[in-house]
Amino acid sequence: MAEFVLVAGAWLGSWAWDDVVPGLREAGHGAHAVTLSGVAEKRGMPAGQQRHVRDIVDVVSRGDLRDVVVVGHSYSGIPAGQAAERIGDRLRRVVFVDSNVPTDGESFTSVWSEAQVAALTERGFWPPLTAEDYAGQGLSDAEIARIVEGSTPHPAASLTEPAELARPLGELPATYVKCLLDGETPSPDVVKLLESDRWELVELDTGHWPMFSRPEELTTILLAAAKA
Repeated sequence: MAEFVLVAGAWLGSWAWDDVVPGLREAGHGAHAVTLSGVAEKRGMPAGQQRHVRDIVDVVSRGDLRDVVVVGHSYSGIPAGQAAERIGDRLRRVVFVDSNVPTDGESFTSVWSEAQVAALTERGFWPPLTAEDYAGQGLSDAEIARIVEGSTPHPAASLTEPAELARPLGELPATYVKCLLDGETPSPDVVKLLESDRWELVELDTGHWPMFSRPEELTTILLAAAKA
């Protein structure tokens, strides 16, 4: 039995995994969906990126979880990758779902312009996307409405704070799920990591939010990753 720790991307809370958790539990595994500090029901809590790493690690330590599969989607690949490293031999695998990956000393906004970072910092949060932003991602109107209605502003500090890694990320056992409607190839840093014999690439023919658009297929991929 594996223990899945599921972390959705920017603006989303644990509710984003509602269509995935049942399938994991029906297969006999534990499933723990995480809401990061500063979003959803934790909106207003202080939330830098290292706080988000601790949010994930705390779920593992409080539950005394073993054989952990840490799953990070989109932005949350950055704290999830760091958390996977920090839980040591409790980790079975880390799964990055169409996500960013952490680079030591770099932040989510390292590739943004100075003007973009300044505007984000001044505002203090990253505003959620609008319904129009989800076009072309394999989502129905009802699924888009569900995401938009549930999204909350994402704390700026978590996007600008740098990642902290003690060893190369390629040393971790990992699966990268590339959602093809969001681009046919992973980013260059992920392509480099996929050269590791501990990493595997899985492609999914849907958009950037597969927990909404293809929950059953995503669940199947997660179950296979736990056996890899």
